[in-house]
Amino acid sequence: MTHHRRGLRRLLRDDDLAAAVEADWRTAPISDRRRVMLEYAVLLTRSPGEVTEADIEALRTVGFSDRDILDIVEVTAYYAYANRVADGLGITTEPWIPDGS
Repeated sequence: MTHHRRGLRRLLRDDDLAAAVEADWRTAPISDRRRVMLEYAVLLTRSPGEVTEADIEALRTVGFSDRDILDIVEVTAYYAYANRVADGLGITTEPWIPDGS
């Protein structure tokens, strides 16, 4: 997961915020827009059959366009797919990737 950590820090450009999100995004000082997006991504990952139109509307309410929502779904689905493939094949992190400890 170190590569995810590096990506988060690069995206946010704020090490303290990245650490807070990594520790628990639910209590991190993020915008309502980001919080709704993350709540949706978690729902889609853990319980995709439970996604409703109300969940989509919540994204629209905080300013996401339909294109944005498609992007959120595609990225969330891709990570789920890639992680399941890696887990299913027993793939581990390459030894040259630092663990970030």
